[in-house]
Amino acid sequence: MIKNKICFDVDGTLIHIIGEKEDSPRYPVVHLFHLLEQFGFEMYIWSGGGIDYAERWAQKLGLSAKIVEKGSFVPDIAIDDEYVSLGKVNIKV
Repeated sequence: MIKNKICFDVDGTLIHIIGEKEDSPRYPVVHLFHLLEQFGFEMYIWSGGGIDYAERWAQKLGLSAKIVEKGSFVPDIAIDDEYVSLGKVNIKV
């Protein structure tokens, strides 16, 4: 069975950007991540801030996903807080 690849962005998508040092989870989006994961999708996380930044937030949020460079491949679905053309299907949250 082929699994669709879904990639979530970090800043503004998985977390709110409140200030330079104060970020908080966007719980509805984190819940969506877990829901899609439960359905068996192949989960990825990326960030314009780089792989280390994405990895830190994945750990903080308790998300199990492959961490990749933003734009390093074309996922089936890209989930972002901005209008992007990074995936075959792009969803703005």
